[in-house]
Amino acid sequence: MIGYATVGSNNLQRAAAFYDALLITIGAHRFIDDENFVAWAALPGSPALGIIRPNDGKRATVGNGAMIALHVPSSGLVDSMHSKALELGGDDEGEPGLRGQRFYAAYFRDLDGNKICAFNMDGNAP
Repeated sequence: MIGYATVGSNNLQRAAAFYDALLITIGAHRFIDDENFVAWAALPGSPALGIIRPNDGKRATVGNGAMIALHVPSSGLVDSMHSKALELGGDDEGEPGLRGQRFYAAYFRDLDGNKICAFNMDGNAP
């Protein structure tokens, strides 16, 4: 069971502004905010997503093959998150759509190049 996942950032303030505007679309809010780590969750005790400056002091890099997948309550919210991410300067990695019979997903990269997936398993396109 995932408690939280983090992605690295070389510009925490810029990344935090990106995720503030993106994650509000699914009702997530900051619950940790310090100089090296910011985290969001939709409900107390629910899985969280955080951005972090690498502890070793080296430059944050994108993991090849690494991706964070965010389960959202509806296919419409998948579309909204993807659209919002691109509006905020993120890059498209796969437009929203049904993949298989039930997996509705969209893929994008944040401002630091981290790959994110927004998905829903209700099986219905919006």
